[in-house]
Amino acid sequence: MTHTALHYIAAFLLSFAVSITITPVIKKIAIKIGAVDQPNTRKVHQAIMPRMGGLAIFIGSFAGFLFLMPQSVYMKEVVGGALIILVVGLLDDRFTLSAKYKLIGQVVAAIMVISSGLLIDKVTLPMLGVIYLDWFSYPVTLLWIVGITNAINLIDGLDGLAAGVTSIALGSILIMAIADSQIVVIALCTILIGSSLGFLYHNFYPAKIFMGDTGALFLGYSISIVSMLGLFKNVTIFSFIIPIIVLAIPIFDTLFAILRRALNKQKLAQPDKHHLHYCLLGVGFSHRTTVLLLYAVSACFGAAAILFSNATLWVSIFIVFILLILIQFSAELVGLIGENHKPLISAIKKLIETRRPQKDQ
Repeated sequence: MTHTALHYIAAFLLSFAVSITITPVIKKIAIKIGAVDQPNTRKVHQAIMPRMGGLAIFIGSFAGFLFLMPQSVYMKEVVGGALIILVVGLLDDRFTLSAKYKLIGQVVAAIMVISSGLLIDKVTLPMLGVIYLDWFSYPVTLLWIVGITNAINLIDGLDGLAAGVTSIALGSILIMAIADSQIVVIALCTILIGSSLGFLYHNFYPAKIFMGDTGALFLGYSISIVSMLGLFKNVTIFSFIIPIIVLAIPIFDTLFAILRRALNKQKLAQPDKHHLHYCLLGVGFSHRTTVLLLYAVSACFGAAAILFSNATLWVSIFIVFILLILIQFSAELVGLIGENHKPLISAIKKLIETRRPQKDQ
């Protein structure tokens, strides 16, 4: 079936309406079955909060999916993987699973997707052209799906943050998909954005319900799949960099967390209060301002990715260089790596001091 713009608008509105309507129902169910988030020293909220709100995002997305019925040879396995992720999230929101069991569920979902033949099987590099990954595509795809699934989960620390950042990232992907006429990606982005925004109405500060792992894992999984269907297929000189730019906030927050814990000799799965959103709170921004600031940064990265997808070689290199410098400088400025690990800022200070004229003795 060929869809028109009106079909996609209708699917967006349907997903939005279902999600925003059913979220209060999910809230009551979560409280009744004990799927609640208890406050502690690591968390920002001060009262018991119902979680499992991600179920509303899933139901809203599923309603839009049934309306559009996007066709793809990979779809059966992709939906199967989503159901596995949903079950893992629901169990964690109710019973608090260990990191090991959550990882097992994510790996099983990723393997199901890989079995469909949906793989990150090639990358494009300047002067080298298309490089086929062959057997290496299997671990790369597994790492991508599991990594992005967890990256979205890690930024779900403030009211409305994960839902908003994910919606902005999906919006950027949607724009590029429209330009490339990627029908399946357009359909999936449309329904995911609709359901996420419907839930965000109840989740923005001050939140009435949390999405929990049900939502964070589902959104992370979904955006990893959407990017594989669209961004990695983009014919550009740096095809693999586009999804990294789009998802820069969750990806680099995760990478800096790994680096920080390695430097401090902590377990990689050990939670802390040094993620980007906590660091921004620590330097004096309010809860709402921190979330809005990260929305703006995410939108800037999305715009950079769109520009990058149509840029020449040297413009692409310039964009990547500037983004890397800004990411590193910002991370050091707010203490994302740690107060004792600021190599770029230290180098800038030394450069300024060496150029400062010496006073006559």
